[in-house]
Amino acid sequence: MSRVRIRGIYATALTERLRDGFDVVQASPPIRDRFDAAFPAEPADADVETTDDRQGVGVVGDPETVAAIADSISDGRDAFRWDDPAPRGAVFDGEVTDALGGGAVVDLGEREGYLPYGNVDRRVDEGDRVRVQVHEPVPPWADHRPGLGTTIRTFGGVASLSRGVDSVVAAGDEATRTELARTTEMLPTDPPDEWGVRWEHAAADADLDAMDAALAAALERAEALDDALAGASDPESGAVGRLGAPAATEWTWFGRESRFDFDADRRAVATTMPGHHRVKAARESASAAVDFVEDIGGVGGEFPTGATLRQFGPAEGDRVKIRHGKPDGRCFSLGTGEVTDCTPDEGKVTVRRELSGASGVYDALGTPRDPGDVAITKFREGRWWYPTAYRSADGDSKGTYVNVCTPVELFPGAARYVDLHVDVVRQTDGEVRRVDDDELDDAVADGDVSETLAEKARSVAASVESALK
Repeated sequence: MSRVRIRGIYATALTERLRDGFDVVQASPPIRDRFDAAFPAEPADADVETTDDRQGVGVVGDPETVAAIADSISDGRDAFRWDDPAPRGAVFDGEVTDALGGGAVVDLGEREGYLPYGNVDRRVDEGDRVRVQVHEPVPPWADHRPGLGTTIRTFGGVASLSRGVDSVVAAGDEATRTELARTTEMLPTDPPDEWGVRWEHAAADADLDAMDAALAAALERAEALDDALAGASDPESGAVGRLGAPAATEWTWFGRESRFDFDADRRAVATTMPGHHRVKAARESASAAVDFVEDIGGVGGEFPTGATLRQFGPAEGDRVKIRHGKPDGRCFSLGTGEVTDCTPDEGKVTVRRELSGASGVYDALGTPRDPGDVAITKFREGRWWYPTAYRSADGDSKGTYVNVCTPVELFPGAARYVDLHVDVVRQTDGEVRRVDDDELDDAVADGDVSETLAEKARSVAASVESALK
């Protein structure tokens, strides 16, 4: 079976879900304790890691293994999955489009990347051509670009290689580094010429066979990169685009329902409170609170909406963003507003935004947007829709727009969801209309929205439309 390494707040649930079809390797101490099992310290065919914002996971590694893992973890009704055109380890010939204070924006073709000046050995300016590698991929919903470097590397949880480096280095303390460097000389696989070896933290727990397998796998990836670059034109004369990619990267965004599905997986092997993953997704400090509750056995019942929002949600007077996700992976802010009313026990939050500087008309409503207008948005945790009422500076109604979306989640600094295209509007004269059904149909045809999720969206829109008439 293919081997997978798992890290982050979803690790226990994903280990339980994946271990029947994959060999879980390099497990963390808590995972070893919970499963009371010995997980080998072998190199992984793919890594699964929680994203920095805890909203989902990235899967990186062998393309077939990555696709199989993504199939297994993205089956929730409100889970979304995207293949990254700039996967970790991919090499591109790119063009600098903007020179910023700390680095350069580089056009890679299908995506842009960010090249810190510390990762390049020469000055780069707008219009320069550069050969770069993706060192730090980012999910499509992130508000920053993939991190680039000009040093060509392979990546692995046990062994990594760097092109143009003649050394053997290791993570850990001095004794560990010395031992691993000496052990390298004993392995059947020789480090490749012009590639330096770096042993990662997991190498300290690996036996000789596992270390040799990791070095051999890294060598195979290095040879694939060498072959891809051997016939490449000089960056100055070649086209912008990808030259080679020894690994794939896929991203999965989990909605509220998917997080509760993971609770059930985790509950099969460990004490798990209702909403375990929903609470942990709020912020890093929430993890300690959840662990404490579970350690003392304070679980059972339903998801504690009130307690969760009081501790890890927005409060009256806070400023929050409306993080508007799209089924194609993009995510942007509709603006920042003030929480004017909050009822944690009911999961309700009202956000007021002043639309100064606005102009044009409101989408689907057709009413004019004027400076001084106000938007009043009412969110409820777990609801598949939310309304926004637009008013003039004098308080006159400019219509109401009801957005149909995946279940709303209320985090400390933001309300998050994924827009499902179809919406319902109520005009100032009382007319109620559904809009953008065609956009939802197109998203289904493009594979961005499943038919099951689309049917849910249409059902919600029909209910809202009926209620507003």
